[in-house]
Amino acid sequence: MQIDQPKLLSVDEVRVQRDSLLAAGKRLVFTNGCFDILHRGHVSYLNFARNQGDALVVGLNTDESVRANKGANRPIHNELDRAFVLGSLRAVDYVVLFGEKEPKDIIARILPQVLVKGSDWAHYVSGRDIVEAHGGKVVLADLVEGKSTTSTIERILAVHGNAVNKHG
Repeated sequence: MQIDQPKLLSVDEVRVQRDSLLAAGKRLVFTNGCFDILHRGHVSYLNFARNQGDALVVGLNTDESVRANKGANRPIHNELDRAFVLGSLRAVDYVVLFGEKEPKDIIARILPQVLVKGSDWAHYVSGRDIVEAHGGKVVLADLVEGKSTTSTIERILAVHGNAVNKHG
């Protein structure tokens, strides 16, 4: 089964979009993450990120890099399904996959004008030095309290854990 993914682009295709935006005096915003089980916090965050410029590209961790960052039981949804869901959101203009543990290399290739990360990453924003060295800026987004994929999984297991364990 082929899944239509018009917003899923290669790094080179995103760079072409970035160059086109820049020539028109517009700004490309970059953010990244696993976006495994999409929730209100994600949507609020992505809307905030999109409002920082004229187009938003989401760097999406591949399944392999999610496992490296989150452990063997993640992701819950595979990378193409996650890309499809993200690409279905109005706030997201482009999705690009990356397999590294952090997005510094892909940021260096795309060179967005704005880099957005959640305020929980204030201590370290991968790619900050690259974006700022090229005249861009880093913006930290406030998080929606109590909304995270980890807390969602914990609630599911707390409520349904016994049923899951009994039935496989």
